[in-house]
Amino acid sequence: MAFFETGGRSLFRNPIGLDYDYQPKVVKYREMEMRQVAAAIRPLFQKRSGRNVFIFGPSGVGKTVAVRNLLNELEQETDEITQFYINCWKSDTTFKVLIELCNTINYKFTQNKRTEELFDIVKKDVNKGAAVFVFDEVDKLDDIDFLYSLVEDVFNKSIILITNHKDWVVNLDSRIKSRLTAEMLEFRPYDLTETRGVLQERLEFVFGPNVWDADAFEAIVQKAFSAQDIRSGLYLMKEAASIAEERNSGRVEASDVASAMAKLDEFSIKRTDELEDESRFVLNIVRKNSGRKIGEVYNAYREAGGEMVYKTFQRRITKLEEDRFIVTEKITGGVEGTTTLVKFGSEKKLTEF
Repeated sequence: MAFFETGGRSLFRNPIGLDYDYQPKVVKYREMEMRQVAAAIRPLFQKRSGRNVFIFGPSGVGKTVAVRNLLNELEQETDEITQFYINCWKSDTTFKVLIELCNTINYKFTQNKRTEELFDIVKKDVNKGAAVFVFDEVDKLDDIDFLYSLVEDVFNKSIILITNHKDWVVNLDSRIKSRLTAEMLEFRPYDLTETRGVLQERLEFVFGPNVWDADAFEAIVQKAFSAQDIRSGLYLMKEAASIAEERNSGRVEASDVASAMAKLDEFSIKRTDELEDESRFVLNIVRKNSGRKIGEVYNAYREAGGEMVYKTFQRRITKLEEDRFIVTEKITGGVEGTTTLVKFGSEKKLTEF
């Protein structure tokens, strides 16, 4: 049987434009934020230390795309400013971060070297000129010792910290926070017009004219806006067009988008029985202690035999919230200052939010 027949013409002209890590030449609706980051980096051109910036905002609002766009432009302007981009989800300890920093400066002899030795190598190299350090998803770090060393021992630099969670900086070690003196920069969610504009730009780049039914595209715009996540719109555009291709259609219709939305719900939301044991254990503790403060939930977790330290427990709570099993609510004020309430939430589909 011919399972891989490729008789029809593809609807995709530039499919790379729907990849999450695709870097457009222009980042729409983020010019103001990019100007602020650029202003923080600009003193490095005069061989002076730049400023540090703490960037926060929900997923899918262009934080990483905007910063990487600036790094690309910086690379075109000068080779005297070293750029370091670290994804802290992948490199979540000081040692792993330093390995990545060494890789960036093409230092390969990292075997059997201690953390202090690796930092000395990076420091000596960077202090010959200037550097921009970008730490994306910084809240995923298990430890932040290297930040103190960077602030204290690297001379001309800008440090850019990116996270979905504004509260991460609130809990930052005071000795690091006071030395960073980072500017706070919020990336707010795109409004409806902006969401439509970003997705329209990608549609025109990826597809030829008259490929999309207007109502089909508008359904994706509305979905991405309600989810406040451009990436969900990119996923739906890719899936809907693929579904249209599978039925040998030269046009993406509303029915293709509906099928893609069903896939998105299945893909995005895990079932409880798909969780690994420790996450399921934490979820059960939250269920029994729904509405309580996170510290109280952690104490209940420990009393029930849990062994994670508090910071690891916080990250597990964050992951459960991202997967829509629970919800958290920040409460500001009172004797304890800012605290977090953790509530068990029934498993909802994205279409219900």
